[in-house]
Amino acid sequence: MLLDTLRHLFQRDLNRVQQELTLYNDEQLIWHVEKGIANSAGNLCLHLVGNLNTYIGAELGGIPYTRHRELEFSLKNVPRLELLEMLQDTSRRVDASLEQVDPNMLAREYPLLVFDQKTSTEYFLVHLATHLAYHLGQINYHRRLLDSGQQQPG
Repeated sequence: MLLDTLRHLFQRDLNRVQQELTLYNDEQLIWHVEKGIANSAGNLCLHLVGNLNTYIGAELGGIPYTRHRELEFSLKNVPRLELLEMLQDTSRRVDASLEQVDPNMLAREYPLLVFDQKTSTEYFLVHLATHLAYHLGQINYHRRLLDSGQQQPG
C-alpha cells in the first residue's frame, strides 16, 4: 500500500516539476538566482535528479548511476529540453525501482547511512518524497516570482 502511494506521489510531483519548467516564459530565468534565493530552479532540478537516481534508482533499484553532487549546484544553463528529459528518465527509474521493492524491505534499515543515524527504508522513502515536494514548492515560487513580469503565453 505505502509503495503504491509513494510511486504515485513521486510520479505526480516529478510531472509537476516538468510542468513548472515548461511554464517559464523566459527559459533563461530557470537559471536566474535572485538576491535572497539560494538556488535556481535549474539547479534544484539537477539536485532532484541526482538525489532520486542515487537513493532510489541506484540503491534500491540497482540501476547504475554516478552522482556528481557538486555539479547539481554549480552547473548552469542546461537547456530546458534536456532538463525535461532528465526528469522523465528519473521518473521512469524511480517508478521501476519502487515497483520491484519487496514491501517487507520497508521496515528494514535503509542500506546507506545518509543522516546522523540509521533509518528504516520506509522512513527514508517518505523523506525523499517530502524532499521532492519541498523543492517543487521552491521551483513554483521561483517561477512565479521571477516570471511574473513576463508576458504570459496566449
